[in-house]
Amino acid sequence: MEKHFDVLVVGELNVDLILNTIDKFPEIGKEVLARHMTLTLGSSSAIFASNLSTLGTKVTYAGKIGLDNFGDHIISSLQAKGVDTSNILHTPQHNTGATIVLNFSEDRAMVTYPGAMSHLTLEDISTEKLLQARHLHLSSIFLQEGIRKDVVALFRQAKTLGLTTSIDPQWDPSETWDLDLKALLPHVDIFMPNTAELKALTGIADLQEALAYLREFGHAFVVKSGSEGAYLWDGQSLYHQRAFLNTSVVDSIGAGDSFDAGFIHKFLQQRSWQECLEFGALTGAINTTRHGGTGAFEDLNLVKTIAQSTFNYTF
Repeated sequence: MEKHFDVLVVGELNVDLILNTIDKFPEIGKEVLARHMTLTLGSSSAIFASNLSTLGTKVTYAGKIGLDNFGDHIISSLQAKGVDTSNILHTPQHNTGATIVLNFSEDRAMVTYPGAMSHLTLEDISTEKLLQARHLHLSSIFLQEGIRKDVVALFRQAKTLGLTTSIDPQWDPSETWDLDLKALLPHVDIFMPNTAELKALTGIADLQEALAYLREFGHAFVVKSGSEGAYLWDGQSLYHQRAFLNTSVVDSIGAGDSFDAGFIHKFLQQRSWQECLEFGALTGAINTTRHGGTGAFEDLNLVKTIAQSTFNYTF
């Protein structure tokens, strides 16, 4: 079957209502003011897909939304960035998800209503959909209750069909971290947690010990460590990439997803691990120069302009 797309993203879909420049953290029974509000495309998977497409990779998306204004906003936002939305399902039974983000400089607090995203199942991801792409990526598995129990089967099938694969687990709101890494990771080419997620998933507080634990049964894995940069283990060597310094962070929403987009963009071009890490770090840093997860990725010219003007990086 002809591969029409480079990447099939399977993931959650919601909008983000972002409140910036908040006077102080809200307390029960009291009211605080935010000086800036943005309604934008949300969800880790959608930010990844949108920004990856902006970089020039051909992306299709499999997800589930409601028949509502938020769903319409998601479709139009993805299509505006060149993402194929023909594999997104619409359901009248559930509303589209939404996240309220309280943004404090480089940190944030969030409340998410999952809505339709919880009802995407393995049955919705047909063999035909998988065969459309060369690579499968999934983010935020803990928000996708309908597919979480079958995530090993999904990745096993993708590998059987010849796709390369990646997963960014993201945070578990329940903090139970019931993801069977030993069963899943043999079918994952690139595992992409951040430091806190890795420690929680492995139950190991020391980063180096957690990295050593994954080496027993994983392939390549990338660990994002914010201002400390990122690490990669490829089965033989440990790589480190310093973060690109942005002294005027607008917000960090979607920075990890933008890192993933840059990394996978270079991975699909069969570039070296170090180049994948470097470009991921760059796109993650570019993300922090604008509001929201996709604000800095309006088009490729803007991305290149920010890379040159802010980080003295030309590509």
